[in-house]
Amino acid sequence: MQWRRVVLVGTALLAAFAASGAPRPGGGTIRGKVTVDGAAAKMRAIDISKEPSCAKMYTTPPVAETVVTGSGNTLENVVVYISAGAADDGAPSTAAVLAQKGCRYIPHVLAFQVGQEITITNDDEASHNVHPMAKLNREWNKSQPPGAPPIREQYDKAEFIAVKCNVHPWMHGTFAVMKNSHFAVTGADGTFTLANLPPGKYTVSAWHELYGDRSQDLTISGNETQTVNFVFKAKAN
Repeated sequence: MQWRRVVLVGTALLAAFAASGAPRPGGGTIRGKVTVDGAAAKMRAIDISKEPSCAKMYTTPPVAETVVTGSGNTLENVVVYISAGAADDGAPSTAAVLAQKGCRYIPHVLAFQVGQEITITNDDEASHNVHPMAKLNREWNKSQPPGAPPIREQYDKAEFIAVKCNVHPWMHGTFAVMKNSHFAVTGADGTFTLANLPPGKYTVSAWHELYGDRSQDLTISGNETQTVNFVFKAKAN
């Protein structure tokens, strides 16, 4: 009968918790979409002919990824994050991974936490070098020939870091080093979700490498879902 007593007590506690109106475990959620107002910057085709081993991987020349839009002018590669109101939290034990493939950085924007390991691989037949141009963190520049072991690094401070390859000038991307786990990078549909937010006042920010920053303030009172949309004004590249 002991197990039944435990179940009954647990059920009673859950009922009392629900009746109290207190937020349930997991907290609130912020969802939204990022779009561009106006004609988005047109991306140029990339000439990879100087690196034949990469050029042969494409049937048509790839285009730059500085601005990537989808249906309805949704905007990809936007980092949406809690910039104020959320406590810093520990980095996950799993590494964030950046791949060099087809003489491109995949993903174009890699978001991860302070103290989290990043692993960088070279899947090409060509040599690359990875040069994150940090300003708040230590700057480094490492070569990575074909078949070389992964580069493993981490950062101590939150920062958006432009990354380039000094060998192939068209290769560039961004490291988004976040101070907590409440962040997302938009995909082709421009949507994002920030979950598990305890009650409190927050500033939600959106960052894009060409269009800049946007921020909105809101309050989470319980386990509700709130909608926050960001609209960037189009400008030439």
